[in-house]
Amino acid sequence: MKNKLLLSLAGMLLFPSLAVLGQSKVITRDIAEQGFVHGMSDTYTVPDDPRVLAALDEWQDRKFGIFFHWGVYSVPGISESWPLCSEDKFIARRRKIQPDMNYDQFKNWYWQLAGQFNPAEFDAAYWAEIMKNAGMKYMVFTTKHHDGFCMFDSRLTDYTITRTTGIDPVKDLTDEFRKHDFMIGTYFSKADWHCPWYWHPDKATPSRGVNYDISQHPDWWNKFCKYTAGQIDELMSNYGRIDILWLDGGWVKAPAEDFGIDTIVENARAKQPGLIVVDRTVKGRNENYLTPEMRIPAEQLPYPWETNTTLTNRWGWTPNPKYKSAFDVINMLAEITAKGGNFLLDVGPDGNGRIEQAAVERLEFIGKWLEKNGEAIYNTRPAKVYNCGPVWFNASKDGKTIYGIYTLDDDGKLPSKVEWSGNVPAGAVTLLADGRELKHSVENGKTVVQLPSDMPDMPFAFKFKIRK
Repeated sequence: MKNKLLLSLAGMLLFPSLAVLGQSKVITRDIAEQGFVHGMSDTYTVPDDPRVLAALDEWQDRKFGIFFHWGVYSVPGISESWPLCSEDKFIARRRKIQPDMNYDQFKNWYWQLAGQFNPAEFDAAYWAEIMKNAGMKYMVFTTKHHDGFCMFDSRLTDYTITRTTGIDPVKDLTDEFRKHDFMIGTYFSKADWHCPWYWHPDKATPSRGVNYDISQHPDWWNKFCKYTAGQIDELMSNYGRIDILWLDGGWVKAPAEDFGIDTIVENARAKQPGLIVVDRTVKGRNENYLTPEMRIPAEQLPYPWETNTTLTNRWGWTPNPKYKSAFDVINMLAEITAKGGNFLLDVGPDGNGRIEQAAVERLEFIGKWLEKNGEAIYNTRPAKVYNCGPVWFNASKDGKTIYGIYTLDDDGKLPSKVEWSGNVPAGAVTLLADGRELKHSVENGKTVVQLPSDMPDMPFAFKFKIRK
C-alpha cells in the first residue's frame, strides 16, 4: 500500500521515477536586476515520505507565494546582510553604503542597527490581508538572514527583535496568515555571521564561510551546530503548524561545513509531520524542491521547483526602488506555472514595518486579475504543449481542460486574433474574465481565436476542452 501511494503521488508531481534524476543541464532565463544570485541544483531526489509528497502536491496547487525579506538591514534601506561579507564582489556595495568606513568599522556600524530597529507601524493582519487579496496562497518569512539577527523569540541569543522591541514577527505573521489558509514557510540561514562559533572574534572574516579550521577547533564547531539545531527546533516547536523549512546558505554543507542536517530534518519532522524542507542548492534528500533565484528555467522541469524573485530590484527595502509592473508579475506567473513551477514573489517592508504603497497597488491589481483568471493558474499542472509565442498553457489535473494565458507587455496592444499550434480545442473556447465564448477555427492543427474589440489591453486567460 505504501509503495502504491508513493507511486501515485510521484506521478501527480510529474516525477519520472522514484530515483535521483540524471545530471541534465538546467538552462535558465535570467530575470535578475542585481549582480549576485544563487544558482540551482541540476539533480533531484524524490522524497520517500508519503506525507512530504502529499504536502508537495498541495504546495504545487497553490502556485503563488509571498516572500518577506525584513530585518535590521531594513533600517538604513540596504540590500539584506551581504555587505557584511568581505568577499571582493561586495566591496563596492559596502562602499556605496558607508564610503568613509573600513571593513571593521562597517561591521561595527551594522551590528548597532539592531538598537535602531523599532518597527512601530508593523501590522501583521494588514500584511496578511494585502497578500490574500493579491491571490497568494503561501508565505515564506526570513526568520534569520546571514547576519544572524533573529526575527523570532530565540532563547539562545540576545541578538533578536524580541529583546530589542518586544514584538515577535514570526508569531504575529504565522497567526495572521493561517487565518487566511496560507501554507507557512520559515526561511532560515544556516550561516550566522554574528554567532561567535561561526565567525569567531579571534579570527578575521575573509569570506561567507566559517572563519576557522573546523578540524583545529571542533569544540567551536560543535557549539555552532548545537546552536543552529536549537534555533531550528525553536521554530518548529513554538509557532504552530509550519509547512516549509526554507534553508539558505548552501555553502554550509558536508563535508566542509557538516552540521548534521539529516538529524535536524528528522527532529523537525517529528514535530512537523510532512514538513517540506528546502536545503537549497544542496543536492539530495533534503532539497524537496529546487529554487532558481531570479531565473526561470528555459523549459519545463519534471520535478517541484520555485522561482524566487523580487518585486523591486532588491530583496530588502531600499529607498526609491525600481518596481516591476503588475503585468511583469502576471506574465512571469503564467510562464513559471506553464513550465511546472511555483512563483515566490518577494516584498521588502521598510524599517518601520510598512509595505510601500507602490507595492500595494501592484499587488491589488494582480489580485483582481487572479480573481477573474486564477482558474488558469491554481490547481493546474503543466500541459504537454505549454507555449506558443505569447500564449502559455496549463492543464487541469485530469488533463481534460486546457487553460491558455495570453501575456502582454505594459505598452502592448491586443491583436484582433490569437493563434497557436497543438492543444486543439474540442468545443467552445471560453474567456475566463466574463464567460464569453470566443469565435475560433481549427485548420491543420492550428487554432485561430478571434478577440472581441472591447477587450482591454492586458493579459487574459481562456479555457477549452482538449481534443484527444
